[in-house]
Amino acid sequence: MSVPTKMKTKATEGVEVWCRFTNWCGIRLENETLLGYMLLVPTFVIVLGLVGYPFLLSVYYSFTDKTVGGSAPFVGLKNFIDLAKDHIFRQTIVNTFNYTVTAVIVKISLGLLMALTLNEVKLFRRVLRASFLLPWVVPTSLSVLAWLWMFSPQYSVITYIARQLGIVDHAIQWYAKPRLAMAAVQTVNIWRGTPYFGMIILAGLTTVPMELYEAAIVDGASYLQRFRFITLPHIWPILIVAALYSFVRTLGDFQIVWILTKGGPLNRTHLIATLAFRTAIQGKALGKGAAIAVFLFPFLVILIAMQLRYLRQE
Repeated sequence: MSVPTKMKTKATEGVEVWCRFTNWCGIRLENETLLGYMLLVPTFVIVLGLVGYPFLLSVYYSFTDKTVGGSAPFVGLKNFIDLAKDHIFRQTIVNTFNYTVTAVIVKISLGLLMALTLNEVKLFRRVLRASFLLPWVVPTSLSVLAWLWMFSPQYSVITYIARQLGIVDHAIQWYAKPRLAMAAVQTVNIWRGTPYFGMIILAGLTTVPMELYEAAIVDGASYLQRFRFITLPHIWPILIVAALYSFVRTLGDFQIVWILTKGGPLNRTHLIATLAFRTAIQGKALGKGAAIAVFLFPFLVILIAMQLRYLRQE
Protein backbone atom coordinates (compact mmCIF):
# COMPACT_ATOMS: atom_id res chain seq x y z
CA MET A 1 0.00 0.00 0.00
CA SER A 2 1.49 3.33 -1.07
CA VAL A 3 1.83 6.16 1.39
CA PRO A 4 -0.10 9.33 0.44
CA THR A 5 2.03 12.33 -0.40
CA LYS A 6 0.55 14.42 2.43
CA MET A 7 1.57 11.79 4.98
CA LYS A 8 5.22 11.85 4.01
CA THR A 9 7.36 13.13 6.86
CA LYS A 10 10.36 15.40 6.59
CA ALA A 11 12.62 12.44 7.34
CA THR A 12 11.18 10.52 4.40
CA GLU A 13 11.61 13.49 2.12
CA GLY A 14 15.22 13.85 3.34
CA VAL A 15 15.96 10.22 2.53
CA GLU A 16 14.50 10.63 -0.94
CA VAL A 17 16.58 13.75 -1.57
CA TRP A 18 19.74 11.93 -0.38
CA CYS A 19 18.98 8.95 -2.62
CA ARG A 20 18.41 11.21 -5.64
CA PHE A 21 21.69 13.03 -4.89
CA THR A 22 23.70 9.81 -4.65
CA ASN A 23 22.11 8.47 -7.82
CA TRP A 24 22.93 11.76 -9.58
CA CYS A 25 26.57 11.47 -8.47
CA GLY A 26 26.69 7.90 -9.64
CA ILE A 27 27.22 6.52 -6.11
CA ARG A 28 25.77 3.13 -5.32
CA LEU A 29 24.90 2.73 -1.64
CA GLU A 30 25.13 -1.06 -1.97
CA ASN A 31 28.91 -0.65 -1.65
CA GLU A 32 29.33 -0.96 2.14
CA THR A 33 32.91 0.33 2.14
CA LEU A 34 31.98 3.47 0.25
CA LEU A 35 28.91 3.97 2.41
CA GLY A 36 31.04 3.73 5.55
CA TYR A 37 33.39 6.45 4.30
CA MET A 38 30.43 8.65 3.39
CA LEU A 39 28.98 8.32 6.86
CA LEU A 40 32.33 9.37 8.32
CA VAL A 41 32.44 12.59 6.30
CA PRO A 42 30.27 14.71 8.68
CA THR A 43 32.34 13.62 11.72
CA PHE A 44 35.57 14.30 9.85
CA VAL A 45 34.42 17.79 8.88
CA ILE A 46 33.39 18.63 12.46
CA VAL A 47 36.66 17.34 13.96
CA LEU A 48 38.71 19.13 11.30
CA GLY A 49 36.86 22.40 11.87
CA LEU A 50 36.70 22.37 15.68
CA VAL A 51 39.98 20.58 16.52
CA GLY A 52 42.27 20.35 13.50
CA TYR A 53 42.07 23.97 12.32
CA PRO A 54 42.57 25.56 15.80
CA PHE A 55 45.49 23.22 16.49
CA LEU A 56 47.22 23.96 13.19
CA LEU A 57 46.62 27.68 13.75
CA SER A 58 48.21 27.41 17.20
CA VAL A 59 51.25 25.67 15.74
CA TYR A 60 51.56 28.43 13.15
CA TYR A 61 51.18 31.20 15.75
CA SER A 62 53.86 29.58 17.93
CA PHE A 63 56.44 30.47 15.26
CA THR A 64 55.25 34.08 15.00
CA ASP A 65 55.09 37.20 17.16
CA LYS A 66 51.31 37.38 16.80
CA THR A 67 49.43 39.72 19.14
CA VAL A 68 45.71 40.39 19.54
CA GLY A 69 44.68 42.70 16.71
CA GLY A 70 48.22 42.82 15.33
CA SER A 71 50.18 41.17 12.55
CA ALA A 72 51.97 37.83 12.78
CA PRO A 73 55.63 38.30 11.74
CA PHE A 74 57.52 35.02 11.52
CA VAL A 75 60.17 34.65 14.25
CA GLY A 76 61.07 30.97 13.95
CA LEU A 77 62.07 29.31 17.21
CA LYS A 78 62.44 32.57 19.12
CA ASN A 79 59.34 31.96 21.25
CA PHE A 80 60.56 28.53 22.30
CA ILE A 81 64.08 29.79 23.05
CA ASP A 82 62.66 32.60 25.19
CA LEU A 83 60.46 30.11 27.05
CA ALA A 84 63.47 27.92 27.82
CA LYS A 85 65.11 30.94 29.48
CA ASP A 86 61.97 32.00 31.37
CA HIS A 87 62.09 30.86 35.02
CA ILE A 88 58.29 31.11 35.31
CA PHE A 89 57.86 28.71 32.40
CA ARG A 90 60.43 26.30 33.83
CA GLN A 91 58.61 26.41 37.15
CA THR A 92 55.35 25.75 35.29
CA ILE A 93 56.81 22.61 33.70
CA VAL A 94 57.78 21.32 37.15
CA ASN A 95 54.36 22.24 38.51
CA THR A 96 52.59 20.47 35.64
CA PHE A 97 54.42 17.16 36.08
CA ASN A 98 54.17 17.35 39.88
CA TYR A 99 50.43 17.98 39.60
CA THR A 100 49.89 15.29 36.97
CA VAL A 101 52.03 12.44 38.30
CA THR A 102 50.84 12.82 41.89
CA ALA A 103 47.18 13.08 40.92
CA VAL A 104 47.26 10.11 38.53
CA ILE A 105 49.03 7.81 41.02
CA VAL A 106 46.56 8.65 43.80
CA LYS A 107 43.58 8.34 41.44
CA ILE A 108 44.70 4.89 40.32
CA SER A 109 45.15 3.74 43.92
CA LEU A 110 41.83 5.12 45.18
CA GLY A 111 40.01 4.03 42.02
CA LEU A 112 41.30 0.47 42.44
CA LEU A 113 40.21 0.43 46.08
CA MET A 114 36.84 1.84 45.10
CA ALA A 115 36.32 -0.77 42.38
CA LEU A 116 37.30 -3.67 44.62
CA THR A 117 34.94 -2.45 47.33
CA LEU A 118 31.98 -1.89 45.00
CA ASN A 119 32.58 -5.27 43.39
CA GLU A 120 31.99 -6.95 46.74
CA VAL A 121 28.92 -4.92 47.73
CA LYS A 122 25.62 -6.64 47.03
CA LEU A 123 23.11 -4.37 48.79
CA PHE A 124 22.05 -1.19 46.96
CA ARG A 125 24.68 -1.90 44.32
CA ARG A 126 23.23 0.33 41.60
CA VAL A 127 22.55 3.24 43.95
CA LEU A 128 26.08 3.14 45.34
CA ARG A 129 27.69 2.95 41.92
CA ALA A 130 25.64 5.90 40.68
CA SER A 131 26.41 8.00 43.77
CA PHE A 132 30.15 7.33 43.54
CA LEU A 133 30.09 8.53 39.93
CA LEU A 134 28.60 11.94 40.79
CA PRO A 135 31.90 13.83 41.30
CA TRP A 136 32.94 12.92 37.77
CA VAL A 137 29.53 13.75 36.26
CA VAL A 138 28.98 17.14 37.91
CA PRO A 139 30.28 20.03 35.73
CA THR A 140 33.82 20.95 36.73
CA SER A 141 33.19 24.66 37.22
CA LEU A 142 30.27 24.07 39.61
CA SER A 143 32.06 21.51 41.76
CA VAL A 144 35.27 23.59 41.90
CA LEU A 145 33.30 26.61 43.11
CA ALA A 146 32.16 24.50 46.05
CA TRP A 147 35.77 23.55 46.77
CA LEU A 148 36.74 27.23 46.49
CA TRP A 149 34.48 27.90 49.46
CA MET A 150 35.71 24.82 51.33
CA PHE A 151 39.31 26.05 51.08
CA SER A 152 38.44 29.63 52.00
CA PRO A 153 40.45 30.85 55.04
CA GLN A 154 37.39 32.54 56.57
CA TYR A 155 34.63 30.03 55.86
CA SER A 156 36.53 26.79 55.25
CA VAL A 157 34.68 23.74 56.50
CA ILE A 158 38.00 21.89 56.41
CA THR A 159 39.53 24.40 58.83
CA TYR A 160 36.45 24.16 61.05
CA ILE A 161 36.69 20.36 61.29
CA ALA A 162 40.45 20.54 61.91
CA ARG A 163 39.86 23.01 64.74
CA GLN A 164 37.16 20.86 66.30
CA LEU A 165 39.51 17.87 66.25
CA GLY A 166 42.31 19.93 67.77
CA ILE A 167 44.61 19.52 64.77
CA VAL A 168 45.07 23.28 64.28
CA ASP A 169 44.21 26.37 66.29
CA HIS A 170 44.22 28.91 63.47
CA ALA A 171 42.81 29.36 59.98
CA ILE A 172 44.63 27.37 57.31
CA GLN A 173 45.83 29.65 54.49
CA TRP A 174 45.35 27.24 51.62
CA TYR A 175 45.96 29.80 48.88
CA ALA A 176 48.83 31.68 50.55
CA LYS A 177 51.39 28.88 50.82
CA PRO A 178 52.68 27.17 47.64
CA ARG A 179 52.63 23.61 49.01
CA LEU A 180 49.13 23.95 50.44
CA ALA A 181 47.87 25.54 47.23
CA MET A 182 49.28 22.68 45.13
CA ALA A 183 47.82 20.16 47.57
CA ALA A 184 44.42 21.88 47.27
CA VAL A 185 44.26 21.74 43.47
CA GLN A 186 45.54 18.15 43.45
CA THR A 187 42.88 17.18 46.00
CA VAL A 188 40.11 18.52 43.79
CA ASN A 189 41.50 16.76 40.71
CA ILE A 190 41.77 13.49 42.64
CA TRP A 191 38.23 13.88 43.96
CA ARG A 192 36.92 14.38 40.42
CA GLY A 193 39.02 11.72 38.69
CA THR A 194 38.83 8.82 41.13
CA PRO A 195 35.28 7.76 40.07
CA TYR A 196 36.47 7.48 36.46
CA PHE A 197 39.18 5.01 37.44
CA GLY A 198 36.77 3.23 39.78
CA MET A 199 34.15 2.62 37.09
CA ILE A 200 36.70 1.60 34.44
CA ILE A 201 38.39 -0.89 36.78
CA LEU A 202 35.03 -2.15 38.03
CA ALA A 203 34.01 -2.92 34.46
CA GLY A 204 37.26 -4.85 34.07
CA LEU A 205 36.63 -6.84 37.24
CA THR A 206 33.37 -8.16 35.83
CA THR A 207 35.33 -9.88 33.02
CA VAL A 208 37.48 -11.97 35.37
CA PRO A 209 36.18 -15.59 35.33
CA MET A 210 34.75 -16.60 38.70
CA GLU A 211 36.08 -20.12 38.17
CA LEU A 212 39.60 -18.82 38.76
CA TYR A 213 38.63 -17.38 42.15
CA GLU A 214 36.79 -20.55 43.14
CA ALA A 215 39.78 -22.72 42.22
CA ALA A 216 42.12 -20.40 44.14
CA ILE A 217 39.91 -20.55 47.24
CA VAL A 218 39.89 -24.34 47.08
CA ASP A 219 43.70 -24.29 46.88
CA GLY A 220 43.80 -22.12 50.01
CA ALA A 221 44.90 -18.85 48.40
CA SER A 222 44.45 -15.74 50.52
CA TYR A 223 42.69 -12.58 49.33
CA LEU A 224 45.99 -10.84 48.60
CA GLN A 225 47.23 -13.85 46.64
CA ARG A 226 44.02 -13.95 44.60
CA PHE A 227 44.39 -10.23 43.87
CA ARG A 228 48.06 -10.53 42.89
CA PHE A 229 47.87 -13.62 40.69
CA ILE A 230 44.31 -13.42 39.28
CA THR A 231 42.76 -9.95 39.54
CA LEU A 232 45.78 -7.76 38.77
CA PRO A 233 46.95 -9.61 35.62
CA HIS A 234 43.43 -9.45 34.17
CA ILE A 235 42.88 -5.73 34.81
CA TRP A 236 46.46 -4.63 34.10
CA PRO A 237 45.80 -3.63 30.45
CA ILE A 238 42.82 -1.57 31.60
CA LEU A 239 44.93 0.15 34.25
CA ILE A 240 47.62 1.07 31.72
CA VAL A 241 45.17 2.52 29.18
CA ALA A 242 43.18 4.41 31.82
CA ALA A 243 46.37 5.78 33.38
CA LEU A 244 47.75 7.05 30.06
CA TYR A 245 44.41 8.62 29.14
CA SER A 246 44.13 10.29 32.55
CA PHE A 247 47.76 11.45 32.34
CA VAL A 248 47.11 13.26 29.07
CA ARG A 249 43.85 14.80 30.37
CA THR A 250 45.42 15.90 33.67
CA LEU A 251 48.44 17.34 31.87
CA GLY A 252 46.12 19.75 30.07
CA ASP A 253 43.93 20.60 33.07
CA PHE A 254 42.79 24.20 33.29
CA GLN A 255 39.52 24.82 35.11
CA ILE A 256 40.46 23.54 38.56
CA VAL A 257 43.66 25.55 38.88
CA TRP A 258 42.30 28.70 37.29
CA ILE A 259 39.20 28.85 39.50
CA LEU A 260 41.03 28.02 42.75
CA THR A 261 44.41 29.77 42.51
CA LYS A 262 44.83 31.32 39.02
CA GLY A 263 48.39 29.98 39.15
CA GLY A 264 49.39 31.54 42.47
CA PRO A 265 50.92 31.96 44.88
CA LEU A 266 54.25 32.98 43.29
CA ASN A 267 53.34 31.01 40.12
CA ARG A 268 53.72 27.77 42.08
CA THR A 269 50.44 26.24 40.83
CA HIS A 270 50.61 27.44 37.24
CA LEU A 271 50.10 24.66 34.70
CA ILE A 272 50.79 24.74 30.97
CA ALA A 273 47.14 25.53 30.20
CA THR A 274 46.78 28.33 32.76
CA LEU A 275 50.06 29.99 31.82
CA ALA A 276 49.15 29.81 28.13
CA PHE A 277 45.76 31.38 28.86
CA ARG A 278 47.27 34.18 30.94
CA THR A 279 49.93 34.90 28.32
CA ALA A 280 47.78 34.65 25.20
CA ILE A 281 44.40 35.97 26.36
CA GLN A 282 45.14 38.27 29.26
CA GLY A 283 48.62 39.28 28.06
CA LYS A 284 47.46 39.46 24.41
CA ALA A 285 50.66 37.73 23.26
CA LEU A 286 49.09 35.04 21.09
CA GLY A 287 52.37 33.87 19.60
CA LYS A 288 54.07 33.23 22.93
CA GLY A 289 50.89 31.75 24.40
CA ALA A 290 50.59 29.35 21.47
CA ALA A 291 54.23 28.31 21.96
CA ILE A 292 53.47 27.51 25.61
CA ALA A 293 50.40 25.51 24.63
CA VAL A 294 52.19 23.33 22.05
CA PHE A 295 55.48 23.02 23.92
CA LEU A 296 54.63 19.56 25.30
CA PHE A 297 53.01 18.34 22.08
CA PRO A 298 55.96 16.07 21.08
CA PHE A 299 55.85 14.50 24.55
CA LEU A 300 52.10 13.88 24.21
CA VAL A 301 52.62 12.33 20.77
CA ILE A 302 55.09 9.86 22.28
CA LEU A 303 52.60 8.99 25.05
CA ILE A 304 49.77 8.43 22.58
CA ALA A 305 52.04 6.32 20.33
CA MET A 306 52.97 4.19 23.35
CA GLN A 307 49.31 3.74 24.20
CA LEU A 308 48.35 2.74 20.65
CA ARG A 309 51.28 0.33 20.41
CA TYR A 310 50.33 -1.28 23.70
CA LEU A 311 46.70 -1.65 22.59
CA ARG A 312 47.78 -3.33 19.35
CA GLN A 313 50.01 -5.75 21.26
CA GLU A 314 47.20 -6.66 23.63
